[in-house]
Amino acid sequence: MGIRDDSRIHAFVRSAEGILAIATAVAIGVSLVVRAAHGPLAAELTPLIVVVATGGVPLVWRISKDLWAREPGADLLAVLGIITSALLGEWLVGAIIVLMLSGGEALEAAATSRANAVLDALARRAPSTAHRVPVVGDTPVDVLVGEVEAGDLLLVLPHELCPVDGEVVAGHGAMDESYLTGEPYTITKSSGSAVLSGAVNGEAALTVRATSVAADSRYAQIVGVLTDAEQNRPRMRRLADRLGLWYTVLAVVMGVAAWVISGDPDRFLAVMVIATPCPLLIAVPVAIVGAVSLAARAGIIIKDPGVLERISTTDTMMFDKTGTLTYGRAALTEIAAAPGVDEAEILRLAGELERYSRHPLASAIVAAADARAEADAGRATVEHISERPGSGLRGTVDGRQVWITSHSHAVDGLGAAADAVPAASDGMECVVVVDGAFAATMQFRDEPRIGSTQFIHHLAPRHGIAKSMLISGDRSNEVQYLAQRVGIAEVHAGCSPEEKLRIVRDETARGRTLFLGDGINDAPAMAAADVGIAFGAISDVTMEAAGAVVLDSSLERLDELFHISERMRRIALQSALGGIGLSLIGMGFAVIGWLPPIAGAITQEAIDLLAILNAARMAVRRTPMADYERFEIPASPAQLTAPRS
Repeated sequence: MGIRDDSRIHAFVRSAEGILAIATAVAIGVSLVVRAAHGPLAAELTPLIVVVATGGVPLVWRISKDLWAREPGADLLAVLGIITSALLGEWLVGAIIVLMLSGGEALEAAATSRANAVLDALARRAPSTAHRVPVVGDTPVDVLVGEVEAGDLLLVLPHELCPVDGEVVAGHGAMDESYLTGEPYTITKSSGSAVLSGAVNGEAALTVRATSVAADSRYAQIVGVLTDAEQNRPRMRRLADRLGLWYTVLAVVMGVAAWVISGDPDRFLAVMVIATPCPLLIAVPVAIVGAVSLAARAGIIIKDPGVLERISTTDTMMFDKTGTLTYGRAALTEIAAAPGVDEAEILRLAGELERYSRHPLASAIVAAADARAEADAGRATVEHISERPGSGLRGTVDGRQVWITSHSHAVDGLGAAADAVPAASDGMECVVVVDGAFAATMQFRDEPRIGSTQFIHHLAPRHGIAKSMLISGDRSNEVQYLAQRVGIAEVHAGCSPEEKLRIVRDETARGRTLFLGDGINDAPAMAAADVGIAFGAISDVTMEAAGAVVLDSSLERLDELFHISERMRRIALQSALGGIGLSLIGMGFAVIGWLPPIAGAITQEAIDLLAILNAARMAVRRTPMADYERFEIPASPAQLTAPRS
C-alpha cells in the first residue's frame, strides 16, 4: 500500500458532503468568472443561490439537530451566517460558508473510515490459504485457512506468514515475530518450537502442527483487540469548536442587544455578517494544511490532522521498546571471557566463523568483530564448517576448533568441563568453546538509538511531557536495561496487545496520551491513545492505526513533529484570535450603527484575508527545528520536571 490512500479520496468524492463541496466550489468559480467578465449580474447569482439552497438547508438542519444535543461551537455561527447571508442577499458569502462546512464534514467522514481501513489492512495481511500435508514430506494441498483444524500438519514456505498457531514438527529455521510479540530478534525454530500466526518465516521451510484453528489464533486475538480499540477511540473537540463556543454566545448576545436597543433588525444582520467565523473555519484549516505540508517535507505523513492539534498538549508519552527507542536489531554488548582467555582473540575467531552462518545473531558478532579489528588485518583461514540444526556452529579457524552454541547445548556437550560455564543469564546469549574448553559467553541486547537519552530528558522541559513510560512485549530484563540507559522510570514489560491497550486506556482516562510504536502488536494501543504515531513504514496495519507516520524511524523527525505541532497551534491561534478580535471591533461598530450589513460583509472579507495570510506562514520551513541533541541533561532529576500549566 502506498502512502496515498486512493480509497479515502474516492470515499471523499462519493460522499454527499464531498459532492456538495465540489459543486459549491464550481458555483463560486463560475460566479466569480461571470462577475469579472460582465460585472454584477443576476445570472451570476443563480448557481450561488442553488448551492446555498440545496446545500445550506440540509446543513443547517443537520447541524442544528447536532448542536441541540451538544455544546455549540463554530458551526452554530456558520449556520447563523448562512441564514443571515441569505436574508441579506449575500449569496457569495453564504456559498463560501457552505463550502467550508461541507468540506469539513467530508473530511471528518473520511477520517471516521480509519477503523475500517485498519481492519482491512489486517485482513489483507492475514494469510488466506494454508499448505496442508497428510504426513511430513508429502505433497502439500492448498486449503482455506478457515478449514484448518487443530492437529493438521501444515507446510510454511520461506518468507510466508504462518497461518495459525502451532508447533514445529520438522525443519530448522527462524521466524520474525517482532510485529506480534515485541521481541526484536528473529527467533530460531526447530522441532518442538512454538510458532505464532502472523509471524514471518525465514529462509527455510518448516512443517508445523496446528494447535488451534485460525479463529482462535494469536493474530485473530489481535484483530479482536484492535476492533475494540477502534470502536472506543477517544473523541476530541476541534480547536475551532473550543474557540467558537464563547465567541458564538458573545456574537448572538451583541446582535440581539443591538436589535432590541435600536429596534432595527438590520443591526442584528450586520453583527451576524461580520461575526461569520471564517477565521475559525478557514484560517485554522489553512494552518493545519501548511503543517501537513511541512511535516511531509520532513518525512512525516500526517494521516489524522487532529494529531497536530493534540500532540503539543500531550501529558504522557508512552514508548514501545523495539524499533522506537532502539534499532530493533541485536547488538553484541558484552563478552565474558574465561580467566586467561584473550577477549579480542575470541571475538576475532567467532567473527570469522560467523561469516558463514545465517543465524539471526551472526551479523551482530561479525559487526562487532569488524569494528574491533585492525584496518590491515587479513582474513583468517576457516575450514570444516558445520551448522547442524539445534547443535550450533562449528569450524576450524586458523587451526583452532571453534564451537558457538547455546548455553544448554554447551553444558551438555562439554561434559566434565561444563563446570567452567557460568550460569545462564536472562538475556540473549551464546557460548563460545575453543579447542574443547569454555572460552567466553557473548551477550546481546537491542541497543538504544543514538541520542535517545537526550530525547527522553528534553521532553519535559521543552515539550511539557509530564511522564514518559516504556511499554513493551519484550522480556523484563531487556526492558529494564533500556529504561535505565535512557532515563525512563515507569516500565511495563512482557505486555500482550491486550495489556498494552488496558494501560493506554487507564492513562488516557487521566490525561492526554501519545503512544509511539512500530509493530502490529502496537496497533490497538495506538488506536486507543489520543495520539498514535508509527515509527517507520513497516506495516499497513500500524500505518493505518496511527495518526502520523515517521517514515525513517528517526528521533530527530519525531522531535520536528512536536515543533511543527507547537508552531501550528501558535499560528492557528494567532490567526483565529486575531480575526475574532478584529471581528469583535467590527461588531461593536455594527451595534452602534456605524457599519451596515454590506459594509460589514466587505470588512469581514478583509479580516478573513488577513487571517488566512497569517495562517499561510505555517508552510514556511524554519531550520533547524529539532533541538534535543543540543539538550544538556541536568545533574538533578528535579530540573526535568515540567508540569503543564
